[in-house]
Amino acid sequence: METYATQKGQIVIPSKLRRKYGIKAGTRIEVIDDGSHIVLQPITREYIHGLRSMFKGKGLLKAYMREKQRDKEHEK
Repeated sequence: METYATQKGQIVIPSKLRRKYGIKAGTRIEVIDDGSHIVLQPITREYIHGLRSMFKGKGLLKAYMREKQRDKEHEK
């Protein structure tokens, strides 16, 4: 699938993919630069629950949330 970027750098995610991944208005999306690709990861309830079960007992979700909070504070 192909899409485009606006002058402001916004992109359109095709409706088929929005439905498939549960992306609705207001859904947070993590933008990941892996060095050669840009990856868009929707932060949905299902995604968070999947992380919880995958890393149960390792405290990674709390660490992730702390890191995101630090990022927000540095942006100010």
